[in-house]
Amino acid sequence: MSHFTEDDIRAALATDAEKAFRMIVDTYGSKLYWHIRRLVILHEDADDALQNTLLNAWRNIENFRNESSLYTWLYTIATNEALVLINKRKRNAAISLDDLGVWFANSVEGSSWFDGDEAQMKLQNAVLKLPEKQRIVFNIKYFDDMTYEDMSVVLKTSAGALKASYHHAVKKIENMLNGG
Repeated sequence: MSHFTEDDIRAALATDAEKAFRMIVDTYGSKLYWHIRRLVILHEDADDALQNTLLNAWRNIENFRNESSLYTWLYTIATNEALVLINKRKRNAAISLDDLGVWFANSVEGSSWFDGDEAQMKLQNAVLKLPEKQRIVFNIKYFDDMTYEDMSVVLKTSAGALKASYHHAVKKIENMLNGG
């Protein structure tokens, strides 16, 4: 798997959009998939949202204005696609996403979903039990190590609100992991 720098991709954008798009997929495809997967929980949903993300990125690649980093632009599209899917699921499902997260965390599929050690599995299961907004903020900050400033662009909210959500999520996870 090739990984290109943002400068490599931006240079390719100037001359060959198709090549630049292949570079984007090679560099960010896996990261975007796991970002989406942590938000939507189910593999099939993550595949659908990733496909929509890449289609939207392809359709709009020539309109990318370099006003933000390519990473932030792609994560904004991916997050929006995940949220569209989550909201669609909420309207059409008998079970809420929060309930689905709890079900998934306690299911056999949930426990076999993660390849990590026991501590990592406990963390993932605790994250799945968070309310949707806190789960999204925690995942983006903790797993993707995005700055609050970039997160505010992606999630269209203030850095202060994101810091508060992250703080509450961390406290809830600590309580869950400590048996509280």
